[in-house]
Amino acid sequence: MSHGSFILREPEYEALLSALRKLLVDASAKVVFLVDKDGTLLASAGDAVGFDTTSLASLAAGNIAATGGLANLIGEKEFSILFHEGERDNMHLSVVAERLILVVVFDRRSSVGLVRLRVRQATARFAAIMAVAMAVSDAEHEEVEELTEADIESLFK
Repeated sequence: MSHGSFILREPEYEALLSALRKLLVDASAKVVFLVDKDGTLLASAGDAVGFDTTSLASLAAGNIAATGGLANLIGEKEFSILFHEGERDNMHLSVVAERLILVVVFDRRSSVGLVRLRVRQATARFAAIMAVAMAVSDAEHEEVEELTEADIESLFK
């Protein structure tokens, strides 16, 4: 799978949003975020009021990158799942389709086991949606012709 930029079209965005909403309910989570590894928030479901989503997305990407460095030190490619336990809320982060980060925030109404199970089930849906998004994006990218300097000069004559 390419790690370059891609265009997320509306059908794929809606499919991702639908999968996020299903995960939110199935995992009894408070809020679920889908973040690009570059730190861009792509979508969320649940009660995101009170969250600085820009900072959350950026810090989630940084967290995955930092633990990737730790993983390399012990000979691993990356740690695909991270868990943070708080007094009231917990956070489960997982890498999806090699380029996305799924962030699930949950409280005592759920459990780590339930969240891990539901994330594992949802990961296949997210990966399939991203495969379609990447294929469409790659096909559209190939259709765009590269402009040469001569092409640009001819526009101004």
